[in-house]
Amino acid sequence: MDRQTILTLLQQVREGALAPEQALLRLKLQPFEDLGHTKIDHHRGIRQGAAEVIYGAGKTPAQIQEITDSMVRGGQSCILITRMTGEAAAQLSGSTAQFAYHALARVGIVGAVPPPNAPGSILVVTGGTSDIPVAEEAALTAEVLGNRVERLFDVGVAGIHRLLYSLDSLMQARVVIAVAGMEGALASVVGGLVDCPVIAVPTSVGYGASFHGLSALLSMLNSCASGVSVVNIDNGFGAGYQASMINHMGGEVS
Repeated sequence: MDRQTILTLLQQVREGALAPEQALLRLKLQPFEDLGHTKIDHHRGIRQGAAEVIYGAGKTPAQIQEITDSMVRGGQSCILITRMTGEAAAQLSGSTAQFAYHALARVGIVGAVPPPNAPGSILVVTGGTSDIPVAEEAALTAEVLGNRVERLFDVGVAGIHRLLYSLDSLMQARVVIAVAGMEGALASVVGGLVDCPVIAVPTSVGYGASFHGLSALLSMLNSCASGVSVVNIDNGFGAGYQASMINHMGGEVS
């Protein structure tokens, strides 16, 4: 949908020829932009409140470049690219204005990260240092979506006093993202301490019997702590997105 079409819709609403609800429905149902290899959903932000995110895995640098250019033309001011390779990042660095690449999290961000507009904060907690890449994907996702994010790393159950030392941060968070591999016990411990939702993220960190994160996933799914939900293995993006939705439910900060 181009600007003229949107202006026409708005004029029809102003003149009483079209109900606001009908105009909103037309905006929601507008077609996507077809690039051949990708169909860009420019109106996802209207339907869901957050614009489309680029999943970089399996896409060539050229495809990511073309998708990014399309989103910029469509008016998207901040674009999140997850699971992005260094090769793709190098291409965008040379051709796209205001691009930042976070190599540890494999996350690229085009444009300025918006200031926080949610009433609360999200706390991202990891069991160990090896969980930080997934945790950073979650944290950066939440920041791009307009949240204030705090980080608390390497506070796993092998030295639980490190977690208890930061009880103030835990108690003040509106949502906690608990990221852990091995046996995944961190989510249950955090869930038993806080009065807010806990989003558990199992990671593929661990020795052979961890089965590339399956052990942590099953532990988190079987948590006896109330209020713990679980996303897929290594899915920091999913946790950050869900945490943002929860954090914005109380309304936005004006």
